[in-house]
Amino acid sequence: MAKSRKLESLLAQLQQIRPNPTTPEAMVLLRQLLTSKQPVAIAQAAKLIAEAEHYNLIPDMVAAFEWAMIKPKEQDPGCIAKLKLADALYRLDYSNEDLFLQGIRYTGGSNDRSAPLQSVCALGLARMNYPDVMSELADLLADSEPDARIGSARAIAYTGNLSGVPLLRLRIKLGDSAPVLLECFLALLQLSPTQSSIDLVRSFLVIQSQAEDRERTDIVEAAALAFGESRLPEAFDILRTWWHSVSIPELRKTGSIAISLIRNDESVSFLLSVIQSGTLVDAKNSIAALSVYSENQALWQLVRERIEQRGEPSLLSMANRSINPISLTSLSQIHDSNRC
Repeated sequence: MAKSRKLESLLAQLQQIRPNPTTPEAMVLLRQLLTSKQPVAIAQAAKLIAEAEHYNLIPDMVAAFEWAMIKPKEQDPGCIAKLKLADALYRLDYSNEDLFLQGIRYTGGSNDRSAPLQSVCALGLARMNYPDVMSELADLLADSEPDARIGSARAIAYTGNLSGVPLLRLRIKLGDSAPVLLECFLALLQLSPTQSSIDLVRSFLVIQSQAEDRERTDIVEAAALAFGESRLPEAFDILRTWWHSVSIPELRKTGSIAISLIRNDESVSFLLSVIQSGTLVDAKNSIAALSVYSENQALWQLVRERIEQRGEPSLLSMANRSINPISLTSLSQIHDSNRC
């Protein structure tokens, strides 16, 4: 109970300095919090230090991280403090590889979520161009935790180093869950937007039948979304051809979203044409997909025009719900003025 009251007191003090964390009094309190041996308080202090860009408190955060690593499962169960400290140090451009190597190699077991810590430390090593970073990322890409493998794929992309391409291709070829493969697809297309990479990701767009299991469908969707987010010149033609070839409703819906992510004139024109003349379900999916442009008043005026040309009033209310409220007011004014 006393420990709980102490933590509540520390967090209350932290709230008091949050509006102005740069005063001398705030600096004193932040240092005290970092030595409090209270993981939650340390984590909150580290977050505020990063936000306030207190570079002079980097040594204090390093000391707190070292304390948390002495008996990590006892002193900081769940990696609460270690994660926020490593993340703050990463954001403040800390460049001593020893701390990040400790973090990326830390495995806390089933009750200690180490994957987020490993992922942050992977980014730290990638940012500083640590000479042997690919060996560390290769190990992390083979980790038993999916979140750790996701963190590795993101860090490999962040390095911009083509030596990461074989690692990504191997992970993709060996297979994985859809979330991991999505990050691997994205990293591969970002690092090496070659025909070989495109062909590999496109090979996962194939689906045999309506009876495919959920896991396989998720992977197909991951490949589609990766192409959309890549915004490669080839992405639109690949996705449009694939979209026309599939009949499974959920895949066509994901295809519409992926096409919208490309964010170019071709993709927008395609979705507008579906709104005007596609099936009702596909038209609804296209409207939903275009919600990424919720503040684009000119585009939503075009959407309304296509709906009116189609003569399907039910789509209009759906379109209105997809628009930013401010944009909706402006569009209503434009629409009313056009009628006058």
